[in-house]
Amino acid sequence: MTLIKSISGIRGTIGGPSGENLTPLDALEFAAAYARWLKKKYTNSKVKVVIGRDARPSGPIIQNLVQNTLLASGVEVVDLDLSTTPTVEMAVVFEKAQGGIILTASHNPVQWNALKLLNEKGEFISGEDGAELLRLIEAKDFDFVPVDQLGAVTKDQNAIAKHIEAILALPYVNTEAIQKANLKVAVDAVNSTGGISIPVLLERLGVRQTELLYCEPNGQFPHNPEPLKEHLGDIMQRVKDSGCDVGIVVDPDVDRLALIDERGEMFGEEYTLVAAADYLLQHKQGPLVSNLSSSRALRDLALERGQSYHAAAVGEVNVVTKMKEVGAVLGGEGNGGVILPDLHYGRDSLVGIALVLSHLATSGKSLSALKAGYPQYFMAKNKAQLSAGMDVDALLKSVEQEYKNEECSTIDGLKIDFEDEWVHMRKSNTEPIVRIYTEAKNQERANELARIFMEKLEG
Repeated sequence: MTLIKSISGIRGTIGGPSGENLTPLDALEFAAAYARWLKKKYTNSKVKVVIGRDARPSGPIIQNLVQNTLLASGVEVVDLDLSTTPTVEMAVVFEKAQGGIILTASHNPVQWNALKLLNEKGEFISGEDGAELLRLIEAKDFDFVPVDQLGAVTKDQNAIAKHIEAILALPYVNTEAIQKANLKVAVDAVNSTGGISIPVLLERLGVRQTELLYCEPNGQFPHNPEPLKEHLGDIMQRVKDSGCDVGIVVDPDVDRLALIDERGEMFGEEYTLVAAADYLLQHKQGPLVSNLSSSRALRDLALERGQSYHAAAVGEVNVVTKMKEVGAVLGGEGNGGVILPDLHYGRDSLVGIALVLSHLATSGKSLSALKAGYPQYFMAKNKAQLSAGMDVDALLKSVEQEYKNEECSTIDGLKIDFEDEWVHMRKSNTEPIVRIYTEAKNQERANELARIFMEKLEG
């Protein structure tokens, strides 16, 4: 059982001793520290915080604890109840709130939950702000108000509808073409909040034929909620048997989008961002951004279209920072996270769906035909086990020195770019391992490249 406190929030497994698992005491302390941090930042105004959660069973308990702690701290709360991560992010801006809390452990199994913290822009708080929050928790620097200053709760049941309206208002989301294409779409929402957002989105986009799989938001995940091929046999079969044009899969908080093509085969999470960018660049030009562990296919696409590409350190907050720095029109991560600044700076499966369906409808191509036109790469993801206490930075430095004649990046671990392949090595913050991601022109070479560097590090 695990509890992980970091600059981006707190996550852990439910139950067990405080400080070792995500217990009521841990949730209370984190919420109290967040309220304290906001009140110190906004000394001359009333603080408002938006709260939403995914459908996992521990959600209502954690929400009540967090919400009541905020009220006791004198904070106003806008309660979205069941919602999605991108919806909460957008609601912070809609409500002119000073912050937001998303109660979700994302793709982690059902025994996990988490508090993810947002700033006044509806974006994840910075590393500097997160460090200050951790200091407040360590010092137990909390502050609660007298009874006449308690906060109040406002419920908002229309946040998802507002989110969808904002997507439909984008000039390049083509609902007319989608309706004419008469697409048949299957959905696996892993019995979480994708089940209350995606069917509505599809209807508003003009999709009339749907196959809904696991769309009851009861939090009983029917399979491992991470949208990887080995977990998605049911929807892959459903797409094939039902003659669907596309299968849509999201994680419990709806910020990662995976696609199934018309043959019932994985489109590949890495290519979700590529497909969205391919469509957007037909309507709007500008730089593209992804993290260092994402496929080179996005870079190749950008250069082919005469646009620049930029790589960021792993992590949504790092990708967003780089996007703002270079004025990117689209960015994200290779785990199926699409970030469209015209909507908001956050990974958003709903806008990803709108872009991909618009692409299918206007191109007249199948999903497999679209992918066949993209640069073809294959990835391997591994880890090297190291001895506890080993100086990982020094180890990576020695590897960098060995490959000093290649193109190397050290903004996040070590990435070595070869002519047709790359390897990215990053140390874990929680265990004595180095994560090794590789990409090459075929799966065998990606696996071989991973084996070479695993042996190099372990040796």
